[in-house]
Amino acid sequence: MAKDTQKRDVIIIGAGMAGLTAALYTGRMNLSTLVLENALVGGQIANATGIENYPGYEVIKGGELIATLQKQAEHFGAVVDEFDSIVRVDLTKEPKIVETEGCLYEADAVILATGMNRRKLPLPEEGTYAGRGVHYCELCDGHLYHDKIIAVMGGGNAAVDAANFLSKYGRHVYLIHRSELRADPVSQERLRQNPKVEILLQTEIRALRGDGRLTAVTLYDKARDKTTELPVDGIFVNIGVIPNTALFEGQVTLTPGGRIAAGEDCRTNLPGVFAAGDVREKEIRQLTTAAADGTTAALLADRYLAAKRS
Repeated sequence: MAKDTQKRDVIIIGAGMAGLTAALYTGRMNLSTLVLENALVGGQIANATGIENYPGYEVIKGGELIATLQKQAEHFGAVVDEFDSIVRVDLTKEPKIVETEGCLYEADAVILATGMNRRKLPLPEEGTYAGRGVHYCELCDGHLYHDKIIAVMGGGNAAVDAANFLSKYGRHVYLIHRSELRADPVSQERLRQNPKVEILLQTEIRALRGDGRLTAVTLYDKARDKTTELPVDGIFVNIGVIPNTALFEGQVTLTPGGRIAAGEDCRTNLPGVFAAGDVREKEIRQLTTAAADGTTAALLADRYLAAKRS
């Protein structure tokens, strides 16, 4: 059976901070707007237990912030469709094609805001302790560990910077990495001079322990061939990210790291296709920069549509 074909001015793929901000703006500009999200609205930030660095709020839960933004976007006419997975896109066509499991959509402009996923801690107990001692965003959840013992897993710049950042909260911070640090020398030196941080190299995390909440990790010291238990209150995992760009490969230009190549104007190599938020190649990735990208992409999409129709 042929799928229904529906037309929209703008389709936004991804309902995180960038995508919903874009929808708020395109809705306010009276553009028919559809937001497609194949998982939960909000992306990674939806699970943040307390955000203290978003302007206008002393502290707010990620889910509450996203719910407010979704309500704003829907108030101005944007339609948010959860769990209708996208099976195919053709962004080179005019109009552009986005096919989901249930429908075939056409749009003159598309905003890609699919974000990224942090690589999960590859242990079977990860799901048991996710949000209960295992975290992936130190800026979101670090404040929960005032005067606690914190572990950071990873050896790149993100992990080293996270350890330095978390030392302002924790009583003691362990940086645990299975080999040598890969972070730049300046960041490494700052870490080594931090009196609150202890670096454990050539060390693997083999298991998580606790009763409802994380209380310890099992470590394997490769150099000494020794297994020990390390008491910790929380662990922040920084072992890389995976940009959600598989759908767009071969159509929009991607960087070697898999993100979408787009400048501060959020324009991709394809006319009428914009990239916003963490999926775009950029130096700083924060909630505020995601919102800024969503705003920019929406306003320039409106300009693109106006020029196309004039």
